[in-house]
Amino acid sequence: MQDCLFCKIANKEIPSFKVWENDKYLAFLDINPIKQGHILLIPKKHFPYLFDMPDEEYNQLMETAKKLSLPLKEYFQANRIGMIVEGLAVDHVHVHLVPINKVGELNPANSKEGNQEELKSLADKLIQYFNSSLGH
Repeated sequence: MQDCLFCKIANKEIPSFKVWENDKYLAFLDINPIKQGHILLIPKKHFPYLFDMPDEEYNQLMETAKKLSLPLKEYFQANRIGMIVEGLAVDHVHVHLVPINKVGELNPANSKEGNQEELKSLADKLIQYFNSSLGH
């Protein structure tokens, strides 16, 4: 879709702090993170609503989220990786993956604008970590 923010990011029309991608999915740092390491995983193909996705693509998205959660958890030494899929702020399916350690940390009300230099530095580190962890 022409007016979709995440389609523009997937098409590299708008910059992002990419941490991982393949031919179908893109993961990048949220610019208003709930916690450090908060990433968004999006399908490059536009889908407005998670539960309207074809089963195969839905399953691949969830498998990719699981795959990325392992090195993300390890890198941040988090107890868990929390996942949020609400899709109201941007009308394009996106999965929030957030390193968490205790109850209450996975609260969108805790999000705050990230420092651009810190996000860039973290993205560079995570690209290397994901590539070494996932064999790319």
